[in-house]
Amino acid sequence: MEFGQYLGFLAFLTILTIGFWLMMFLVSFVFYWVGGATVELIKERRNNRNTEE
Repeated sequence: MEFGQYLGFLAFLTILTIGFWLMMFLVSFVFYWVGGATVELIKERRNNRNTEE
């Protein structure tokens, strides 16, 4: 393995690792967003039900 191939392999691993952690961050952000929206929807429906009674 030549030095240029070694640097290319390291660059590939770096890009792959950065992409993986960026994907994990974005997926966790989407789950946080959907979870918060669901909690707010439940609170709003519960509040509407209590005001009708």
